[in-house]
Formats: sequence, structure tokens, C-alpha cells
Amino acid sequence: MCTSSSRFPFQAILHSSHFFYGLPKPKSSPSSIQNPTSPPHHLPPSRLHHLSLSAQVVLSMGSVDEGKLKFCIDRGGTFTDVYAEIPGQSEGRVMKLLSVDPSNYDDAPVEGIRRILEEFTGEKIPRSSKVPTDKIEWIRMGTTVATNALLERNGERIALCVTRGFKDLLQIGNQARPNIFDLTVSKPSNLYEEVVEVDERVELVLNEENLDSNLSESIVQGVSGELVRIVKPFNEVLLKPLLKGLYEKGIRSLAVVLLHSYTYPDHEIAVENLAKSLGFKHVSLSSALTPMVRAVPRGFTACVDAYLTPVIKEYLSGFISKFDEGVGKLNVLFMQSDGGLAPESRFSGHKAVLSGPAGGVVGYSQTLFGIETNKPLIGFDMGGTSTDVSRYAGSYEQVIETQISGAIIQAPQLEINTVAAGGGSKLKFQFGAFRVGPESVGAHPGPVCYRKGGELAVTDANLILGYVIPDYFPSIFGPNEDQPLDIDATRLEFEKLAKQINIYRKNQDQKAKDMTVEEIAQGFINVANETMCRPIRQLTEMKGHETRNHALACFGGAGPQHACAIARSLGMKEVLIHRFCGILSAYGMGMADVVEDAQEPYSAVYGSESVLEASRREENLLKQVKKKLQSQGFIEENITTETYLNLRYEGTDTSIMVKSPLNEDGSRGDYAVQFVNVFQQEYGFKLQKRNILICDVRVRGIGVTNILKPRALEHATTQIAKVNGHYKVYFGNGWHNTPLYKLEDLAYGHVIHGPAVIMNGNSTVIVELNCKAIITKYGNIKVEIESVQNIMEVSKLVADVVQLSIFNHRFMGIAEQMGRTLQRTSISTNIKERLDFSCALFGPDGGLVANAPHVPVHLGAMSSTVRWQIQYWGDNLEEGDVLVTNHPCAGGSHLPDITVITPVFDNGKLVFFVASRGHHAEIGGITPGSMPPFSKSIWEEGAAIKAFKLVEKGQFQEEGISKLLQFPSSEESGRIAPGTRRLQDNLSDLHAQVAANQRGISLIKELIEQYGLEIVQSYMNHVQVNAEEAVREMLKSVATKVSSEYSKVGNEDLVVIEEEDSMDDGSIIHLKLTINSKKGEAFFDFSGTSPEVYGNWNAPEAVTAAAVIYCIRCLVDVDIPLNQGCLAPVKIYIPPGSFLSPSDKAAVVGGNVLTSQRITDVILTAFEACACSQGCMNNLTFGDNTFGYYETIGGGCGAGPSWDGTSGVQCHMTNTRMTDPEIFEQRYPVLLHRFGLCEGSGGSGIYRGGDGIVREIEFRRPVVVSILSERRVHAPRGLKGGSNGARGANYLITKDKRKVYLGGKNTIDVEAGEILQIFTPGGGGWGSP
Repeated sequence: MCTSSSRFPFQAILHSSHFFYGLPKPKSSPSSIQNPTSPPHHLPPSRLHHLSLSAQVVLSMGSVDEGKLKFCIDRGGTFTDVYAEIPGQSEGRVMKLLSVDPSNYDDAPVEGIRRILEEFTGEKIPRSSKVPTDKIEWIRMGTTVATNALLERNGERIALCVTRGFKDLLQIGNQARPNIFDLTVSKPSNLYEEVVEVDERVELVLNEENLDSNLSESIVQGVSGELVRIVKPFNEVLLKPLLKGLYEKGIRSLAVVLLHSYTYPDHEIAVENLAKSLGFKHVSLSSALTPMVRAVPRGFTACVDAYLTPVIKEYLSGFISKFDEGVGKLNVLFMQSDGGLAPESRFSGHKAVLSGPAGGVVGYSQTLFGIETNKPLIGFDMGGTSTDVSRYAGSYEQVIETQISGAIIQAPQLEINTVAAGGGSKLKFQFGAFRVGPESVGAHPGPVCYRKGGELAVTDANLILGYVIPDYFPSIFGPNEDQPLDIDATRLEFEKLAKQINIYRKNQDQKAKDMTVEEIAQGFINVANETMCRPIRQLTEMKGHETRNHALACFGGAGPQHACAIARSLGMKEVLIHRFCGILSAYGMGMADVVEDAQEPYSAVYGSESVLEASRREENLLKQVKKKLQSQGFIEENITTETYLNLRYEGTDTSIMVKSPLNEDGSRGDYAVQFVNVFQQEYGFKLQKRNILICDVRVRGIGVTNILKPRALEHATTQIAKVNGHYKVYFGNGWHNTPLYKLEDLAYGHVIHGPAVIMNGNSTVIVELNCKAIITKYGNIKVEIESVQNIMEVSKLVADVVQLSIFNHRFMGIAEQMGRTLQRTSISTNIKERLDFSCALFGPDGGLVANAPHVPVHLGAMSSTVRWQIQYWGDNLEEGDVLVTNHPCAGGSHLPDITVITPVFDNGKLVFFVASRGHHAEIGGITPGSMPPFSKSIWEEGAAIKAFKLVEKGQFQEEGISKLLQFPSSEESGRIAPGTRRLQDNLSDLHAQVAANQRGISLIKELIEQYGLEIVQSYMNHVQVNAEEAVREMLKSVATKVSSEYSKVGNEDLVVIEEEDSMDDGSIIHLKLTINSKKGEAFFDFSGTSPEVYGNWNAPEAVTAAAVIYCIRCLVDVDIPLNQGCLAPVKIYIPPGSFLSPSDKAAVVGGNVLTSQRITDVILTAFEACACSQGCMNNLTFGDNTFGYYETIGGGCGAGPSWDGTSGVQCHMTNTRMTDPEIFEQRYPVLLHRFGLCEGSGGSGIYRGGDGIVREIEFRRPVVVSILSERRVHAPRGLKGGSNGARGANYLITKDKRKVYLGGKNTIDVEAGEILQIFTPGGGGWGSP
């Protein structure tokens, strides 16, 4: 987690070149910031090192107060910043210390306070004695103790208590894998050591139930207003010995999550009481921490709290014990993740993980917005290993749920996005392109220039270019820690890399001019900048804001070096760099308010009665937060409050926390009106005739402090600023003899024209050409950016190795932003929540340029769809046309996947295509959900559209598309295909797909405007050639690896591998794979595959192509772009008439979700990449005429040559999310009895296969249930002697308790009270055990 300057590893901090410049000389002028100078080289190395690490600078302060000192502290994982307000002085003191330096002191914040008190009082305070508090007014502190414990997994030993049947709930989570191309499926480890299942169960009472008066004793009203039936009371007798067992194992901290405890917390409270009576020191209840529906994030939050709070309390206790008055009189507050302060007693783990970064956000927002600019701000905090991005537009942007190190935390927190790019990001030249990160050189050995034998990193590139100035960097390197940065070694490594790059370029084009070391370093910086631009675009534009309308607020580590270039790339005109930017997180602690938050669930339809009830609940919560603030010494006039309702549209899963609106006369406005406005702002549309539902009531109490105020500087007396020397700096077009200024010598009104370097105490600001820096009234630096037209020489034949990487980022960024637009503007759960969609960008010939990695089964598959449409429509396409199709013979996958394609024109010329494919939950067909297990012909599966203009000349053809969806025609006479049962949802999602495509078009046009059509189209081809090269290299290496084990036919360069597997009906997928080790080519020959089947697991050719491109991408193991180039070295032959190339009448709904998995298993076992995974998506649909539900269920992954298979996760060709158990039961007439791992179902071996999942669902009213699954007959195979994984199984437990086997594919009419059991397959093992 990247935060402010004080939270990076030591070497990572040094990457930014801002932190240690030796000891500054204190200035007498109150308006100055002391500029550091080079450290005294004559001092002994150890003394020099110590001085460098505790550099102290004097900073201006705005508030003057007599009496006691006030401390703002940011304790990072490596460094601690201490900022003190000195009584009677208008100057503040800043000190930077190592957070851990046991040879000199026990605790950095205490040491900083001790040293500053000694300076102030003139009295010696021995480290062995307690620090006196009589001169301390207050201390405010942010800390990464919690964050580091979470990242490093060294928190408290904890156990998890969960409702019986759900012991694996948090291990499975939402069942999605973090990286779809990672065959190892690496997931962060669990925080808990042990799991105890609690014998208890409550269920929500359905609205339509006729309540029996005899059962009224078991029914209570929950906190949310929902009726709850206590099915199984809490059994203390059974739990007590289990908790005793945990206690005997040394576990003292528990996390508790019981189903529906958000509304009925009694059972969790009973567990807490029992645990406390047995001696457990800490118990985290999910219902107390975050009383919101969703068991998984609530459970994760409880685990995080139980894991971190004891660690935090131990640290805080140790900290406070160092003061003579202890906690009794020491006024100390701690920064929470939401940007508010809390006392020690209320500072807990789940609210502490963003403690440090939150201080930075508070710092820049409160000192820049409305003071230096009225533009909304993008916070940009670039450090050693990563960069944090945030946004502020007058109020803190908060999220209720976020994920950190694999743990979902459900609590109010500032929205801070982190990208793995920083000063320590590795520089590589791979497959003809520059690559920056995501790997980091780390703290040790660090970059090359640190003299530790490290690798080239962004810091080295900055050093070569002159952005890092050694004269202003401490000489703390080498064996004696007394040497400067090693620019000679850095240049030598760049020269080696230059030879490699130039040889490659000569091979591509004999006329290519050699790149210089400086050009190469500049190229890497350009690529790094583009890497960081992507998350900034996403943060703003996914919420409907234009990035260019913001100002960039830089602080922290290396940000000011890159600020001008990044702002220019984003179209921004303004960069703001706070004068205290290097210690802004500490400074922000002194500008934060004390915050108390209270929330409770409330489930109701928004209306006059529910609003009154919500107001009553608000009043109760307001009393709670005010009482807490008053107990901390705040009087009524210093307390402000904010009230919120968490609202969502009925039928959607997207809730928005809406702040209470105020009318012009000061009266309270209508939450619903505000919700509709916010919803439209964020998602681009309104939903008509939909109820608005209340989910939660929240109150935020704020104790206003107003401690630090910005102080204006005197106006400059002269226009000419003092120059402190000239340095050679490289600015793209060559070296410039660049003036260097010190901020302490600059005054309000000074204007510095670029190129220039401004040294700001502990930060280096690079002012580029065509930019000018203005010193503002408050001593900050405002850089105005002049946009410069990109001038690029382009070769139609050869790609520029730097621009190739940048265009890869830009093209992929377009596809990603299309996906975000589709996600936020869609209505269906499948697209918005389960993320069952893909977006892509294509050339004018239909070749894939970039495909955002959403759902693997869509990868590359849309190219054939676009090409079919090009051939069908020919020249009959005009600007304003949008096409729609879903027919398998037209390049589709299966009918629920509807593809919307928009041609892109430039001056009347067709230049690109954009397309989006989304899974519609209902498209017609013989069963609800449009996934019929027994379909034999495509007409039974729903509406099949080969070609239709969804939008023609800008007009949405609602009547035409509605007719196609509601009354699909059948080519078989006399057959009438049932139409869609959810037309309005279809239309809404189609509108969303059109909007996503339009977003892609606008971004492409921006790119064309920036670079010109010729360049953009050239690089459209170049990125495909680049991907082709990467795949060729992979195929060569694979051929070399397996050549000794497989036969070579005739030609010594050819390696032939044959592999096959069977579907459950016995139909065979046969693959003969021929690899040319010299050319790096592969021929996938599926001859011998069984003919078209009389069933629905026929797979269109596009599905096989998607499986091939997915497997290739996994095997390359490099972040290459997903485009047509991946298939250029590959030939695929599928025999016509086989079930991988069926007729246009064949049923195909299962081919996309079942056969695709089997194809993947065959390919990966042929390459000996891993054993077979579950080989199925376990498709479950159920519903009636009023609703439909669809899910796919994860299983076990196959083991590999060095890893165990992962359990309970989506495998290979899908990665859709699972509905949370509480949402599942709240929205649908079901009870979930079990959801966990099927232990032992993974195949044994040296490395075990992953276990499958067991899911047990009771239906509470009659519905039609369909299951479409595989691997119920043929087990997932092991590899290299590993055992097979267990087969899956589907059962129905009838009302009379019979257990009936359903087979792999079935549709059944289920009665209320009947139970469906699904056991998904395990993964195969690897190697003989």
C-alpha cells in the first residue's frame, strides 16, 4: 500500500531522491522553508547515516499558541515524520526518523517527541525515563502498524466462528480468482488459523408467508425491520468445549460471523459473552463492526479486526506507557481510514488499514481545494513501490467496501486506489517493447545506483536524465555507507541494455538509428507515466467525471518529478505541489476532525412511512455519536453531523450511500430525488417505474477542530528569483542547462519558466518545457501546463519500441474503460455484479486490437463475430449504426451472450470497431434463465439474431429488437420458440452496451486527435505483431522443453503431441498439437473429434479459438496484450460437422460453459502445464414466471509441477462472482444450508488437486430448476502420476426424504421444502505421491 513519504522501505524512499539531503541550516525568517544541503562528507559513516536519517527542517506554521506543544505524527513502516507546533512561534518543527532503529531508541514517535521537547525546554530527557506530558497539549498520529501486519501476515492468532455449514465461507469468498491467467491461482492466505462452526440458524421470513400464530414465539423483528425466524437457537453447550479447545491452543482472539446477524445479532452477542467468560481477550462481532447485509465482507471485516486490533492495542499501549501521565491525561488521537480521528479506546483494526494514506488525502484536500484552485483534485502520491490515487471535489469520496491483501473490509473509508508503479519498478525490454513493473526491485538490493548489485528501476532512469541530482542526495551508499549514488554503474547497465535494444531494432529495420542511453531512459519514464495514468482515468471516468477537468495534487515521494508529464498526458492544465508535500500525511493529521460513525440496517421500500421511520432511527444514532463526541470534550457548537440513507433500485444490487440533501431554505430535501440524480451521474441513466429500497441508515458525527490554518506569504519584492546553480537535465529533445531554485528563496508571485528544477526541502520538483511554476500566496507551487501537439515520426513497417508500450496501455485502457462503463450503466446482476461481460477494440478488418481480460471464454472470440458482420453488411454501414448479434454461426458463443458492435468512422472512413458482449440472464427458450439442459436445437434456447441494426443512423430500433427478442422465429416449421421473459432488462442492458461502445469511440477519437489517424492505425498493427513475437518465443521454449519426451516427425524442428479427453456422454475431443521449435509456430488439429451431438454441448468455433488464446496467454506468463497477434503463429483446424464446429441448427448453450472447459483441459495437459481442473462451470438456473436466477459454481483447480491446486474457485474459462449467502436468501425464495469445500475431492499427488465445492439449497416455493454440468462421469485427470480429482454429483432430496441422483444435466419442477445438493468436481493431482 503506497502512502506518504514515510511509508516506503528505506531504499524505496530513496528512489524518489527527496528524502535525505543532509542537515539543513535553520532559518530565522518565519516564512522560509529550510532547503537541505549536501551532507558533510567528512563525518564518520555511522554518524553521517544517523544524521541523514533524522534530518530536521523548520517549516512555517499558521497557528500561534502559547503554552504547550502539539504533535502531528505519521508513523510508517520504515520512516516516521514528526511535525510539531511550537508554542509562541510561527514556525513548526519537522523531524524524520527510522521507524525501527533499536540501537538508538525503542519507538520513533516517542523519540521524535522526546528530542523536540528537549530542544524546546532545554532540559535533557533520558531515554530510560518517561517523557513528561506537562508541555504536551495533544498528539495526533497515523500509523501503518495495521497495514504492515496485514500485508506481512504477522497479526494476532485468531479463530473464526461461523454458522454451521459455512466453515469455508471466507476461503471461497466470491469464488473469483485474482488473476485469470495465473494457473497457480495464488490467493493470500487466510487470516484465521482455526474455524469453529456454531450450532445456530436464523432465516428471513418471506413476504408471502402466512404466519402461523403457533410459531410466533420463534419469529422476531430484526434491527432492519425484517422478520426473522429462529430455526435453531444458539447452543452454548456444544460451542463451549470447542472454544476451550481453541483457548488451549493459545488462541485469544475470535472473529464471529453468523448468517443474518446484521439484523439479528443476538446469537453473535451470546458467542461473545461465552468467549469472554472463557478468557478470550478480544472478540470481533461482524454485527457490531459493520451491521450491513452480506456475510462474506462482514466476515472478512471481523477477521481483519480480530487479527489487527490486538496488535494495534499492544503498540498503542506501549506508546502511551512511555509518557509519565499515561492515557489518563495524554491527549492522543489516531487517524482512521475514513479521514477522521479517534481516541485510543475507539481505534480498531478494521478502521486502521488506511490510516497513513488518509492523512495525505486530508492534507492536500484541506490546503489546496478552494484555496489554490476551484477545480476538483486528483491526489497523486508516488512512492518507491507503488502509487496512491484519490479524488477530492469538496467532500471526501468514501467507499463502504474495499479489498486489501485479499481481505474485504466493509467500513467507511476514503477511496484510495493503488497501482504497482513507483520509483522501484523494474525496467525491462521484452518482446520488442519497453516494460515497467509491476515487479519492484524492492528495498534490497534496490536500484543499480544504490551500489548493492540491484536491477535497473525507474529511479535509475531518473538519475540518467538528471531528475535525481546526486548533489542533493545523501552519500550513504557502499559498504561504509559513505558513498554517493553510483551514476557510472547505472549508465553502464543502460549501455548494456541499449546494445540489446539497438540490435533488436536493427533486425527490424536496418535503417533504424541507434537509441542513446538518454532516449532509452526517457522512454522508460514515458511508459511508467502511462502506467500511472490508467488508474487516474479509471478513478475519474468510471464515475462520469472528465479527467481533464481536474488539477493534479502531487505529494509524497517521486510524484513531483513526474507530475508535469502525467498531467499533460491526462489533458490537465494545472499541477499543485504543496510546500510540505514530503510530509503531507503528517501535516494532514493536524487538519483532520474527530469522527464518530454509527449505522444500522433498515430494510424498507422508500416512502412516506419508511422515511419517518428512517428519521426516527437517525435521531437515535445522532444521540449516540453526539454523546461519544461530548465525552471527548467537544461542546455542542463544535459538533456537526451528517446523515445518510443507503439506497438502491429494486431488482438491482448497486446501492449508493446518499447524504441528506438540503433545500435552499435549509430544510431537508428528498433522499429519493438525490439518489436518482447521483445514480444518473454515476451510471448514466435512470430506472423508470422502479421502487427505491432503503438498506441502511448512517450518521456521521464530526468534532470540528480547525487547528492548522494556511498562512499567506509576503509578495515577492523582485521578479527575478535567485538561481542556486545549473544542472544538465534531459527533457526529451535533448540536454538542457537547467536552473535550480530553492523554494526557501522564492516568494509569493515568483514565476519560474520551464525547464527548471525546484528543490522543496525534501522534494524535487521538475518543471518541464512549456510549463511554468508560480509560487502561490500560501507558498505552494502551481505549475501551469501548456498542451503540446504530439509530433511523432511513424514508420508503417517498424514500431517505435517506446510508443509500442504506450499504445498497448492506451488500447487496453480503452477496452477497460468500456468495461467499466458497461458495468456501471447495466442493470442486470449478471453484468453489474457477476461481471459476465467483455469489451474489445478491433481494426477495420475485424482483427482484435485489445480485449480487456474480463471473462476468458470471450477472449478473442468476438473477432470472428465482427468479421462475420463486416462480410454480411459490406459497405452498408454508416456513422450512427450499431449492430447486434448472438447467433453461433455468426461468430457467437451461445445465445445469452449478446454482442453489440459499433463501427468507428473518421472523416467518413471506417477506421475501427468496438464491441461489447454481455450475458443476458433471460433470452427466451424452453426454460427460465435460457440455459435449458435438454435443448436439442438452437430454437429451444431462445432468440437467435444473426444480424440486426440495433441503432440505425443514430435511432435506437426498440420496436425491431423487441420483436426479435419476444417473438423469435424458428427455421423449423411449426415450432414457436418462447421469447424473453425479461424484455425491459434486455433493453436496459443493450442500452448499456451501446453506451460502453460509445465510450470506446470517444476515447479512440481522442487518441486520433492526439496522435493522428495514421499513427494510431499503424500501432494498431504493431501491437499485434508484438503479441505475435511473444507467443512465438513461448512456443519455441515449450518445444525445447518437451522435445525429449515426444516424437519428432521427419523435420527435427517439429514436436508432435497428442491428447484427448471425453465429455460425459462419451464424445471425444482429440488434439494433435504440432510445434515448430525453430519458427515458434503451433498447429492445433482437432481431427478425430466426435461429430455434432444431439444435445447442447456443441461448441461454436469461436469457443475453441477462445480456449486456445486463453491457454497461450497463461503459458506466456508475461503481461502481453490480448489481440489477434496471439493467434498469428497458431493455426487451428476444426473438422466441419464435429461438435466443435456444429451446424447452425445445433443446440449450443452448453458448449460455451461446459465444452470450453474440456478444450482447455486438453490443451493444457498437452503442454504439460497443469493437471485437469474441474472441467465444468456447474450452471444452475431456477425461477418461475416472476423471476429468474443464474449462477456458476467453482470447483477444484488442477495441480501443477510446483503447486497445489486451489480449492473452491472459478477455473479457467470463467471468473464470475458468487452471490453472497445473505443476499441469496434475502432476494430469492431459498435457504442455503451448506456452502463449503468438498474435502478430499482433489486428486492426490506430490502436489494435490484443489477441492470442489458443495452447495445445498432448499427451495421455499415451487420453482423450475435446471442444472447443466459435466465431469459427473469422467473425472478430472491427474498428470505425471497424480490421481484424478473426484467427479461431481447432483442430487435432489425430496419432501419425503428420498435422495435422487439427477445426473449432469436435468430440469425439474421442485416443490417447496425440497433440497438441491451440488457437489462440484475436484482438480487432478500432479506427480506420483
